[in-house]
Amino acid sequence: MSSAPAAPATLAASTVPDPMDAPAIRWGVLAPGGIANTFADAVATGTRSRVVACGSRSLDRAREFAQRHGVERAHGSYADLVADPDVDAVYVASPHSQHHEHALLALRAGKPVLVEKAFTRSLREAEHVFDAAQAGGLLTAEAMWSRYLPHYDVIARTVAAGTLGDVVVVEADHGQLLYPDGPARLSQPELAGGALLDLGVYPVSFADHVLGSLADVTARGVLTDLGVDATTTIDGRGPSGELARLWCSMAAATACPARVVGTAARLEISGVFYAVDSRVRLVAPDDTVLDEFVAPVLDHGFRYQAAEFARALAAGRTQTWSMPWDATRRVMATMDETRRQVGVVYPGE
Repeated sequence: MSSAPAAPATLAASTVPDPMDAPAIRWGVLAPGGIANTFADAVATGTRSRVVACGSRSLDRAREFAQRHGVERAHGSYADLVADPDVDAVYVASPHSQHHEHALLALRAGKPVLVEKAFTRSLREAEHVFDAAQAGGLLTAEAMWSRYLPHYDVIARTVAAGTLGDVVVVEADHGQLLYPDGPARLSQPELAGGALLDLGVYPVSFADHVLGSLADVTARGVLTDLGVDATTTIDGRGPSGELARLWCSMAAATACPARVVGTAARLEISGVFYAVDSRVRLVAPDDTVLDEFVAPVLDHGFRYQAAEFARALAAGRTQTWSMPWDATRRVMATMDETRRQVGVVYPGE
């Protein structure tokens, strides 16, 4: 009697293409803040694309960003940016509270759009954006940059190959000391502040990447005086009963680890689990390290999402491969339920 073949004792190979092989497109950056600087640097350094325009409510701020990054045109309004005929796609880098409005602004101007995570404040707002994208046949994606990275591809393919056996539990946390002395937007409900949408989206999206949709979500949180979450824990179940244990905090710093534990082996993601320089180790039950993956390029991680977006645009797609609309829907649904249980409500909802 023959037995089933043993699962491979090695990590799956990454299939993520070199970002420099993606076609060149012309980006417009909407809201030139801190994360927009990171994006512009990555596009200029790690892709063949260019940022050709930026838009801000302050023309001086737009000009400062343009000068810093060698951008050709600075616009003093978001409407002027999305109307720029030389812009092929818009990158939305405004606060979470404005993603819905600004994504729709770009789409209604006929521009494909890459929207920073969290995609919107809620699933309801996300659906409005997807409806507009579908009606216009326009590429739209969430800029959850870690989902586009090579080591996330390795993780997903290793799990799919059965190397871990049956997945038992997925764990991830993301803590940064950003409150009360960090960015003011994180404390403000009107800007959709709090730990969950800014930090918690990483572990929630990681669990979704490995497991898919989460059910039986149970959440607890500690709220600030203004009613946004400072620390939140999330427990849930995957489609086959796998457990997810996730948490985030803007009140304390953690090492930001993640693990995928199976009956035959486990994955340990060392360093900051969502970062481009994270290492993925395949570990046997006796703690023997069987294999390890280190990304070939250890900086400018935003290059991967920009490059995939450019490839999807050239292919005439409305969704990227790494962050399809259903993935964003599942993540937003989990965060909606988490906020409901924790008691975080944003103005205007």
